[in-house]
Amino acid sequence: MPQPIRIGIIGAGGIVKHRHLPGFRKIDGVEIVAVCNRSEESTNRFADENNIPHRFSDWRDLVHSPEVDAVVVGTWPYMHRDCSIETLKAGKPVFCQARMARNVEEAREMLAAQKESGQVAMLCPPPIGLKWDRVIKRLLAEKTIGKVLTIRVSMMGGDYLDHDAPIHWRQIREYSGNNVLTLGIMAEVIHRWFGKHKSAMAYAQTHVTARMDPATGEEREVDIPDAVWVNGEMESGALIQYSFSGLAHLAPKNCVEIYGCHGTIVYDFVEEKILTAQLGESSLKEMALSDDQSKVWEVELDFIRAVRGEAQPEPSFEDGVDYMEWVDAVTKSYRMGAKVTLPLGG
Repeated sequence: MPQPIRIGIIGAGGIVKHRHLPGFRKIDGVEIVAVCNRSEESTNRFADENNIPHRFSDWRDLVHSPEVDAVVVGTWPYMHRDCSIETLKAGKPVFCQARMARNVEEAREMLAAQKESGQVAMLCPPPIGLKWDRVIKRLLAEKTIGKVLTIRVSMMGGDYLDHDAPIHWRQIREYSGNNVLTLGIMAEVIHRWFGKHKSAMAYAQTHVTARMDPATGEEREVDIPDAVWVNGEMESGALIQYSFSGLAHLAPKNCVEIYGCHGTIVYDFVEEKILTAQLGESSLKEMALSDDQSKVWEVELDFIRAVRGEAQPEPSFEDGVDYMEWVDAVTKSYRMGAKVTLPLGG
């Protein structure tokens, strides 16, 4: 029989309900035993709907409960540091929802706590680029298009165009920190495929500067940009350009374009396909890919394997510090209107 693991959940939002909860319940020897959500009402509702026996009004009591062996932190980023560090100090493994923290300073504190505790700590990876991750890594390792010269990342949508829409927590720095749109998500993907960034020169735009806060009924400042453009350099020498926007109605498909000295690779995130072309070819052609080359979402199983000592946590807190450093560099750049080099001090 596998080692039994009883999980407590802090923050039971949509991704916890629709992805993590069913994912953990598929694993032998794993049980969801406790929950603490933002209010007593929402905690009880989630527990009742999902047959969870223990309910807590204070997340710290959940962390220290003898009924809980490991903790899932599913809150907004503003609580990730405190919940994760408390869990690690309690001698328990932690699975933390992305983005890792509000800024790199908080992320570094989380990593330090993990190292001191020796406990397993894992972050939730992005689903973007997951399916054909192995294929991209293989193409790059085999130098199918030669040395990578330029990378372009496009993540565009129109979610923030509506002037009358209420403010979202992702537009409030108190809750989200320096995280802008999918900047951190894509940085994690880019790091996995191409290595780390060397510099950033960023520009930002906010379309509607104040919106109604549904929690208070009052207007609140939008203090996170609706769009960010970033030009950067990779440690490998490749140039990279990011286009992130919530102000782009019917924008072309989100993708990563990879341009090498011998050809091109395009990963279409919307249709989950890879297009390639070699020098001398006049058009991109879709690669024939089979399911045995793909990866599936089994994030929860990855965490449990790490807890049981069967695998290393991926992404790790070290990976999170790396992408949070990039997020902070971009924020610093668009605020200063200047190029920022990495690594950042601290």
